[in-house]
Amino acid sequence: MNPQLILPFSVEISFGVIAALLATASFTSIGLVHSRPERNYTELRLRIKTWWLIVAVFAVAVLFNRAISVIVLGFVSFLAFKEYLSLIPTRRADHRVLFWAYLAIPMQFYWVYIAWYGLFIIFIPVFMFLILPTRMVLVGETQGFLRALGTLHWGLMITVFSLSHMAYLLVLPPEVNPAGGAMGLLIYLVFLTEINDVAQYIWGKSFGRRKISPKVSPNKTVAGFLGGVTTTMLLAVALGPYLTPLTQLEALGAGVLIGLGGFVGDVTISALKRDIGVKDSGSILPGHGGILDRLDSLTYTAPLFFHFVYFLHY
Repeated sequence: MNPQLILPFSVEISFGVIAALLATASFTSIGLVHSRPERNYTELRLRIKTWWLIVAVFAVAVLFNRAISVIVLGFVSFLAFKEYLSLIPTRRADHRVLFWAYLAIPMQFYWVYIAWYGLFIIFIPVFMFLILPTRMVLVGETQGFLRALGTLHWGLMITVFSLSHMAYLLVLPPEVNPAGGAMGLLIYLVFLTEINDVAQYIWGKSFGRRKISPKVSPNKTVAGFLGGVTTTMLLAVALGPYLTPLTQLEALGAGVLIGLGGFVGDVTISALKRDIGVKDSGSILPGHGGILDRLDSLTYTAPLFFHFVYFLHY
């Protein structure tokens, strides 16, 4: 879609609301600094500034034409995969194999760009699953073969294949969703995923007592989980008619999927980081950590929501 074209009204309203929320947060943080100078609000201000950057990148990915949108989201996947590899120890013998893993990123997003669903859905799960061990065998190093192969392919699945579903939402036929077009679907997914994270945090801090998985994520509580999923379900139903082709019952189902999937994605990446022994996956996003720290929930919600909508309406 070209930027000069008229956007769906619901999309304009969505970005207006997001900008208003961030502006309110920015002014609030400034007020806190002046009213309580004895406290350190550096992390809060860094988080808000980073959210402005995230929203700006997201706006570019959504509002411009298909090529720019796919390139931006493909670059985000590249950064996530690169960050993942910086955390995972790799064998020296596999450096040549990494070339083929990185090459899979532009190829995967090219299938998205041309809307070739059949190849998009099997390229990484099937073809890269077969290509990577073939290239490893040619290297001739058998020590640590299974571990290297498993971590490399899982990284491609979680950071490239899963996240590429966000880009494919933008190439779905817009006439199927007259309310928000293809952009509305992506806004709906990302907004609810992030709200689910925030809601689970707030409910957990306010009422959380019983921990769900203290060894993996000590801050996750039953109250936080239930409160977050309920909040996400209600917002999914409320926003569904304005951004998606979903009925109320379908939107409720989407809310459940995003709430549950966001939680599982979050704790899965937390388990990965604990296994490696790091708190954050990186430092590219001040106040937030790394790319994976911000996209952890989307690694699950993106494919779940995409296939839910695709099965029902496309």
